[in-house]
Amino acid sequence: MNMKPVVSWRPVARDGEARRGVLCTPHGEVETPTFMPVGTAGSVKSLTPDEVRASGAGVVLGNTYHLWLRPGPEIVAGLGGLHGFSRWGGPMLTDSGGYQAFSIGGTKLSEDGFAFRSHIDGDKKHLSPEEAMRIQRLLGADIAMQLDVCPPGGAPRDEVEKACQITSRWATRCLDARRRADEESGAATQAVFGIVQGGVDRELRLAHAAELAAMPFEGLALGGFSVGEPISQMHELLADVAPALDAKRPRYLMGVGKLRDLVIAVGCGVDMFDCVLPTRNARNGQAILRNEVIVIKNARYKTDGSVLDPDCACPACAGGFSRAYLRHLFLAREILALRLLSAHNLHVYGKLMSDARHAISEGRYDAFTRDFLTRQASTRLS
Repeated sequence: MNMKPVVSWRPVARDGEARRGVLCTPHGEVETPTFMPVGTAGSVKSLTPDEVRASGAGVVLGNTYHLWLRPGPEIVAGLGGLHGFSRWGGPMLTDSGGYQAFSIGGTKLSEDGFAFRSHIDGDKKHLSPEEAMRIQRLLGADIAMQLDVCPPGGAPRDEVEKACQITSRWATRCLDARRRADEESGAATQAVFGIVQGGVDRELRLAHAAELAAMPFEGLALGGFSVGEPISQMHELLADVAPALDAKRPRYLMGVGKLRDLVIAVGCGVDMFDCVLPTRNARNGQAILRNEVIVIKNARYKTDGSVLDPDCACPACAGGFSRAYLRHLFLAREILALRLLSAHNLHVYGKLMSDARHAISEGRYDAFTRDFLTRQASTRLS
């Protein structure tokens, strides 16, 4: 059965390796490069879907592991899938759940997946490639991720090579599971992205990228970065590996979220990003600006009547909420502080991606990068 892919990517402009495009999905089109906020349990913490969309976000990421354990994929499917359940009308992506399963103490890895106990109630669980695809199909996101093995930072080469080999075999099993499900339903309903591993070994990364590129994935992701390796090493590898990924498919860098890293990765040809950093840091009282990070609890803001950024369109800044007021709310443990800081940080990410897209279209991405990195060099923690 030859079915038309449900997700595709088309180019709009290119400047060096940096590229601007459009991700086409059943739930709408999204301009790339794009940053995807993480909605771990079906929501971006403290924000409504409308507030998330207002930040410039086009895709929201859901966490398969957490939604599998609670409330369960069958419940989500029965209530309209993740789109209907969460009331997010735009495109969605779900990770495979493998990273969370692997991160839990006592997890056992075998050729058939991960065996572990639920962190909620201790029940025995087994996550195989087929189960990961079944869960994600029930959740109903536009894009599902294959189950993969992410080796820890600093792992020896033989361990990283084994992770690549297992990930490739699981890639075939995930695609076979998707094909069988499509044939049973008579329709292609979900895209699947492959995940390139290889640690910090350039040879392994390029070989694994070529291996997965030969498979019928709708997109390719780079996993296993930002797990403890030197940042400069990650940047060097991205410059070699990202441009080597199939230019006709979207390229996704998983779990990397510092502004500097995003700007550099876009310059290497990456289209999609996700990270908990902007919202998690907000809940810890950090407001991210393009050129500095403000720790709102610091005493220096006690009587500061200025907004976080007068040029920002987020509810905190456009609404005139002062740094002094945000500090007061945070110290008083008022939920509004977390909501306003979360919205602000996502707006910063959305604006950065918008500015990057325009710089690519105007052929000035190198200058954009130089200016950004020069300003970042003076970043201080306030």
